[in-house]
Amino acid sequence: MELKIKRVDWFFLFLCLLAGIVAEEAFFRYPIGISYFASIVVFYLIFFWRFRKFSFTHQRLGYLLLISIWLLSASYYLYDTALLNLFNSLVIPGLVIIHLALITSPKKLEWSNCFFIYYILKRLVDGILYNTLFTKQAARLVKQSSNEKHYDAWKKILIGIAISVPFLFVILTLLISADAQFERLLRGIPDLLSFNGEHVFRIIITLIYTFSFFGFLQALMQKNIQIVQKQDAIKPISMDGIITLTVLLLLDLVYVLFVAVQFKYFFSGTLDDGYTYAEYARRGFFELLFVTMINLTVTTGVIQVTKKVPRLLKKAISFALTILVLSSGILLTSAFMRLTMYEDAYGFTLTRILVHSFMIFLMVIFAYTLVKIWIEKLSLFRFYFIAALIYYAGINIVNFDQIVVDKNMTRLETTGKIDIHYLDSLSATGILGLIELYEKKPDVPGLKELLIQRKVEKEYLKSHSWQSHNLTRNQAYEKLGTLVF
Repeated sequence: MELKIKRVDWFFLFLCLLAGIVAEEAFFRYPIGISYFASIVVFYLIFFWRFRKFSFTHQRLGYLLLISIWLLSASYYLYDTALLNLFNSLVIPGLVIIHLALITSPKKLEWSNCFFIYYILKRLVDGILYNTLFTKQAARLVKQSSNEKHYDAWKKILIGIAISVPFLFVILTLLISADAQFERLLRGIPDLLSFNGEHVFRIIITLIYTFSFFGFLQALMQKNIQIVQKQDAIKPISMDGIITLTVLLLLDLVYVLFVAVQFKYFFSGTLDDGYTYAEYARRGFFELLFVTMINLTVTTGVIQVTKKVPRLLKKAISFALTILVLSSGILLTSAFMRLTMYEDAYGFTLTRILVHSFMIFLMVIFAYTLVKIWIEKLSLFRFYFIAALIYYAGINIVNFDQIVVDKNMTRLETTGKIDIHYLDSLSATGILGLIELYEKKPDVPGLKELLIQRKVEKEYLKSHSWQSHNLTRNQAYEKLGTLVF
């Protein structure tokens, strides 16, 4: 296929180069703060300029994805939660790819179908192919001022670089997120090179970003690339109704017995075998949560594989699924109560609060699934995806670190117990909480010494560059600076 490069394509390549420079500055120079949001703003400004005449599709979901991306990137500036930032380093690029592929896809393409995953992968491959064709076209210009032998060598080298760029982009992102030591190694590579080694390293990273942006977005612009979704290309999996009903009835029997035990002992307020509530909670919480996840998988699977079951048998399966979902709701309630008791005994942590929120999210999922059992026209995947997106964006924009601090402060008032060392390790929000605690109760054992140490070491909270500017860390730095003992 012959690629015709226009003047606007060269200008767009220049804009992608600017986006690559911003991305390199944002992610490889200093700790990430407001720089993530800045890089997203620059990238989308360039995208919307390039696609200013494009007719976008699936705009309602597109707006939801776009808002979620902007909120997640803004959380790097607003808060200082290391756990969520780690997840976001993978989630945000994935959402950007889904968003761009979605709003530029054919109007009739059903995004809730598994075929959409193939469509996204196809577009990513198209980006690699576009870079290859573009490199070949650029190599022809080199041929005019070089002999045939040099031309062939340079052409192969450039093609190899173009093909490897997207893979390097994904692999480096995953490896850097997976291992802090590897990230430090990459940051230290320029020091091991020659005088201009740092510039070479930065140029390589910038080019990886540049051609990743350029190839993918240019591929999305190619309207001649059509993907035809064949009807019934993938035959749905089906399962015998009687076998399915038998399995469900056996599962229901087990869960009904277990629920009876829960009501007899746990919900009634009496325990056997000498267990305290905290010990009982710790003993069964994760098991219940895991079983609940299995039940959700079984329920959604049965709904999908029993679409062509005879009507009477279908009703029986629906009743069995209803019992399974209701039992799962009771299991979730039991797990929720167990975790609450465990927190009352041992305190609140970020992980425990997040698990609480996840169980509430699961309750919403099960409620919708229960409705889906009886109303077949509803789409499970659509609701699951949108609900998961809203939930994940929500836990990032809500300051869960502050919730943990507030919960532990309340627990201090009622029990007189607080783990100041956990709050200290939480984040900058934890330090702000300790300062607030000291202003109210300076006699808490070990608190004064801990804050004195943090005041001596407060420089690590200061933003030494625009990239790492963070609202919460700056507030903690200023509060420590004005703190008087």
